[in-house]
Amino acid sequence: MAKKKPPRKSKKPAARAAAKSAAQKKSPARKVAAAKSTTKSTTKPTARRTLKSKGRAPAPVKRARPKQRVAISHHRDEDFKADGLRAYAHYRDLGIADATHGLARAHVIRLIGPCNPEEVSKLHYHDVEFQMVYVLKGWVKSYMEGVGETTFQTGSSWTQPPKIRHLIMDYSDDVELLEVILPADFETKELTA
Repeated sequence: MAKKKPPRKSKKPAARAAAKSAAQKKSPARKVAAAKSTTKSTTKPTARRTLKSKGRAPAPVKRARPKQRVAISHHRDEDFKADGLRAYAHYRDLGIADATHGLARAHVIRLIGPCNPEEVSKLHYHDVEFQMVYVLKGWVKSYMEGVGETTFQTGSSWTQPPKIRHLIMDYSDDVELLEVILPADFETKELTA
């Protein structure tokens, strides 16, 4: 039969505590922590400090847009109203402004003929982010700063960059235009010649 080994004698508790303390004092992490604790500083630890970037603007906070709805609009002559920007035009709202919570507006515009240049041909601009016009029927002649005079016919389209100065010069009695604008509400500024 094999003899059992006698249990090992353990170090005294005081000796064990002294050995542990000595090992901790030699640890580099403990030395750094001890040095920090002896320095009386009111600053937060580096890991928690907010770092400021040099030369960069903070990223803009994006707000969630409300959920868009479906907008359906069928042609009806009674939907053309004289409640838009110009007295010489009737507008058929396509419901885009409500469906997008003001992100965009789309309407069909019927310019009322015959064209009266004294009323119509006023230099102006719109404070918008985007504007696009498509000729559904007839023709329209306009002037845009940097482009000059252009006649647009059925099937023609154009964009007008933000704040571009422009005016309508002439149009056919049957003209209809589709206009898409961002945002839905914007300012129009008439300019003196």
